[in-house]
Amino acid sequence: MVSQTLKPLVTLIFLFLLSVFNVVYCQGKCAYRCHLSSRPNLCNRACGTCCARCNCVPPGTAGNEDVCPCYAHLTTHGGRHKCP
Repeated sequence: MVSQTLKPLVTLIFLFLLSVFNVVYCQGKCAYRCHLSSRPNLCNRACGTCCARCNCVPPGTAGNEDVCPCYAHLTTHGGRHKCP
C-alpha cells in the first residue's frame, strides 16, 4: 500500500507516463494517417491535436471516422472538420 504522503507523487508519475505514452501513440498513428497528404506538416499538427483530445485516430489514411466518433465531430471555429 502507498502511504498518504506518496500518493500525490505516484499519481503525478502515472499521469506523466500516460502523457508520454499518448504523445508517442499519437505521433505514430498520425504519421501513418498523414503520409499521403499533400501538406503532411499541417496534417500531422491537426491530427496530433485531435488525437490528444480524443485518444484515438481512425485507421487508414482517410475516412473510417465511425471508429472514432470524437475525432469525426471536432470542428474548427469556422465549422469545418478539424481532423484529417
